Amino acid sequence: MEQMLAQVRRVAEQADAFVVSSEETSVQFETNRLKHIQSKQSSSVALRVVCQGRIGYAATTNLEDSPHLIDMAVAAARFGIPAKFELPVISTYPQITIFDSKVESVSIEEMINLGEELICRLREHTPDLLCGADVSKDVHCVHIINSRGEQISYKQTISNLSVWANLIRSTDMLFVGDGESSCHPILDSDTVAKEVLQQLDLAKHRTQAPSGLLPVVFTPDGVASALIPSLIAAFNGKMVLEGASPIGSKLGQKVFDKKLQLWDDPTIAYRPTSRPCDDEGTTSQRTPLIEQGVVTNFLYDLQTAALAHTQSTGNGHRGRSGLPTPSPSALVIAPGKVSLNEMVSDIKEGLVVEQLMGAEQGNILGGDFSGNVLLGYKIENGKIVGRVKDTMVSGNTYQLLKKITAIGRDPKWVGGSLNLPPLYFSKVSVASK
Repeated sequence: MEQMLAQVRRVAEQADAFVVSSEETSVQFETNRLKHIQSKQSSSVALRVVCQGRIGYAATTNLEDSPHLIDMAVAAARFGIPAKFELPVISTYPQITIFDSKVESVSIEEMINLGEELICRLREHTPDLLCGADVSKDVHCVHIINSRGEQISYKQTISNLSVWANLIRSTDMLFVGDGESSCHPILDSDTVAKEVLQQLDLAKHRTQAPSGLLPVVFTPDGVASALIPSLIAAFNGKMVLEGASPIGSKLGQKVFDKKLQLWDDPTIAYRPTSRPCDDEGTTSQRTPLIEQGVVTNFLYDLQTAALAHTQSTGNGHRGRSGLPTPSPSALVIAPGKVSLNEMVSDIKEGLVVEQLMGAEQGNILGGDFSGNVLLGYKIENGKIVGRVKDTMVSGNTYQLLKKITAIGRDPKWVGGSLNLPPLYFSKVSVASK
């Protein structure tokens, strides 16, 4: 990489290289049986250059073919957008623990047993379930180097366990599932199994949902499926620059309920989305986005930050075939002081929403969501009485988050990148047939 950058300096004002190598093993189950085992290794290098003030980019999986990679990046710069940023200089990075050597030593036999035990436990509870599961481990190495002398390498381990299941009885279909991810090895299915077994118990009886403006409690998974997509778009610095974010002009203003606090944090130990720096080499940091309902920051990479006349927040993310874009790492909503059971006991008639299907098909930028309740429960007189079917929930993220009845005290990691508590709203539009 050093030799390649030395060559690039002859034809470009700035350049950086982003190198990723990974080794991933995945064990997948389908219809209650082991489907396949896959192990793969991959490496790639992405080169970004600034030539005559414009950005060029190229990527390859052939790490030995640097002359061709340079030629492609330089050629692409002729048609690239103007570069407004300066690459980072040498800096000190936070020590974030994201590697556990025990992940590497987990055997395929252990992974198979973990999946089989999980499925067996669920089917002991409900014999007619059709289950799928995924057990995986990943070790990847990242190396970033740029023409200003910055160079950093880090290694990360990721362990995943997820299960999903459906139960079909005549025209009724029940969907349940949960997952867990960590930089530690996941060798126990107990957490995931307990969550799914609870879903099965609550869904045992079917009932009819009411229609109208009703109290609704969104579980952490429900918050993720209904409300988070709009917030991710709204706090994206690129959307702010383009004028597409509805809160882009409201920095420093109170937009949300004062109970709401939201931040992005890639510095949490042993989380799969944590890292010492982003994919451009900018130092990772905890970035507050909402404090007591006030919009305090947006998420930027180098280019969008320069265009906005501010500093990158360390949220430059790039895949293996594209330029960096602003993206959250780990979004966290501060928990409240109320339990989920206390929220339910406060409601005479309403819903608990575990999962919405199709909510992201609404006007995400405008905050609108509308989705079928894939998994949800009816509340009567402070108790969950059964699972609802043929029910739709809709609303506007910004309107709901202006008046939150209560925030739960028990947050949960969803998808490895969202740490969310339950949220309780007094009036949400519910339609049932």
